Amino acid sequence: MAIRLRLNIMMFLQFFIWGVFFVTMGTYLSNKFADREDLNLIVGRTYATQTWAALFAPLIVGFLGDRLMNKERLNGFLHLIGAGLLWWVSTLNHPDQLFWTLLTFFICYMPTLALVNTITFQNVSNVERDFPPIRLWGTIGWIVAGLVISESFFGLFPLPILPGISEAGSSNVQFQIASIVSLIYGLYSFTLPASPPEGRGQPVDIIKILGFDALKLMKKPAYLVFAVCSFLICIPLAFYYARTGEFVGAMAFSDRTGGVMALGQVSEIVFMALVPFFLARLGVKKMLLVGMLAWAARYGLFAMFPSSSVMLIMGIVLHGICYDFFFVTGQLYTDRVAPLETRTSAQALVGLLTYGAGMLVGNYVLGYWGDYIQLDPTTQAGWSDGARDFWLMPAGLAAGVTILFFLTFWDKVHAETESQAAPIET
Repeated sequence: MAIRLRLNIMMFLQFFIWGVFFVTMGTYLSNKFADREDLNLIVGRTYATQTWAALFAPLIVGFLGDRLMNKERLNGFLHLIGAGLLWWVSTLNHPDQLFWTLLTFFICYMPTLALVNTITFQNVSNVERDFPPIRLWGTIGWIVAGLVISESFFGLFPLPILPGISEAGSSNVQFQIASIVSLIYGLYSFTLPASPPEGRGQPVDIIKILGFDALKLMKKPAYLVFAVCSFLICIPLAFYYARTGEFVGAMAFSDRTGGVMALGQVSEIVFMALVPFFLARLGVKKMLLVGMLAWAARYGLFAMFPSSSVMLIMGIVLHGICYDFFFVTGQLYTDRVAPLETRTSAQALVGLLTYGAGMLVGNYVLGYWGDYIQLDPTTQAGWSDGARDFWLMPAGLAAGVTILFFLTFWDKVHAETESQAAPIET
């Protein structure tokens, strides 16, 4: 089998596992723990397992993958362990047990996101040319996962992929599917091209692994503003990943939710292709501002039109602008301003600030906020009554960060320089 095809399959399976349960897990939790007064906190805390694990992932990859063993073998071992943990998750009935088991799973899973990237880098002839289309198969895997778990084609018509199973997105079946695919993928990983550790024999430098050697960039006022705003904007971002699936499911789409939510990834693909075009014309600051404003607009739609299927879909489709215009542009900006010797560290630092620290805070904020306003996410009536208060919180946060960024970010980066770079996917 050609190396390119093997890497495509790797990316597809990698993101299928995550996508098949992460979007609909909130609905599962709301159903399972409906009688708990701290339900919203349980949902936020459970989603925080992913962000806690993201903080530790660089250490695992930097030590084991870069120094001790082949990356494809490490990837295989981690996914085999993850398969067992996911099946165990499907059997648990207590939120604390679920938290710790899911945290252990994500400690195994999150490092593999970096591993599949480095496996690809070591086995293609031209990274800038070959990596983006291979990484695209990860997004396709996430989309297909949504269609599978919802058994619908983007909510338009039924797609009976799981015979005898209905509403898989609100049951433990989603974890069992992820477990089976993780087992298959773990075994498949041992057939991937050899990717030996490139730092064998070198001392472990935790400062570099975590990207902290890039802190020198904070001496630049513009980059300090970008870093702070990146952290802050990811607090409301957590609301989308943790609660949108159960919200739109309760209000409009029921068991078709996974398929409808996959429209966000379709949008991501479309706008990813448009980033160079808009970046050349708008520049870094305007691109980042548009991305932030899209966040505020999305939550505003959820708050003001919770019963409108059209507005809910529009909010989901805005995901492409939210992600690509902010994260991809931010990655390109970081690559432009960071010295050559710290570019990798700088990207790692941005990851820690956003998908690590920012979303970690956001997951706890959304839990406490939901309980504070006494949101009842177990019924359509509960969401209808609480949607305005719940979603106006992240809308206000996103708008506030946008204003802060507009007033304080000034950097002379020429658009024509930016447009020469291809988007870097995460």
